[in-house]
Amino acid sequence: MGMKAATVATILMPSGKAHLRMEAMMLILWIACAVVLVWKDQIALLHAGLFAGAYIFSMLLLSPDLDLAKSDAFHRWGILRWLWLPYAWVFRHRQMSHHLLWGPLTRMAYVGLAAVAIGALVRLGWRETTLGSQPPAASILAICLGVYLPNLEHILADRLTTTWRRKRRKHRL
Repeated sequence: MGMKAATVATILMPSGKAHLRMEAMMLILWIACAVVLVWKDQIALLHAGLFAGAYIFSMLLLSPDLDLAKSDAFHRWGILRWLWLPYAWVFRHRQMSHHLLWGPLTRMAYVGLAAVAIGALVRLGWRETTLGSQPPAASILAICLGVYLPNLEHILADRLTTTWRRKRRKHRL
């Protein structure tokens, strides 16, 4: 029983590939719902597309496991993965990064700040910007939902798996 708590928690979690498969299956369900909503004129096709794009981006690149240097999501950033080192230093794995609300919000804010910084640098290079006005609220909502849902699914899968395995182990004793 000389295992550290972090090691035990890691053993109890689904792998990154298991998370990715689960999130991809959920994406199929979400897209099916979006198709029905578009077909019934409840949402615009643009918003369904924004949702799907944000979901895929989040599923592949904004995992709650970005605080682990060995995670697939961390390595998918390629040469830009160094951008996530400060995040990994600030957030300990399975702490704030795996909170249902604050975890996804911290990653969204982190990417948002990077986007604002890049946008400011781009605007400094151009005297006149071709960037238009603010996007409509429905577009922002679609993007936020697309970013949030894979994170929520990841965290819930971790929690459910941990609970199930602990109960199973307890019943063996």
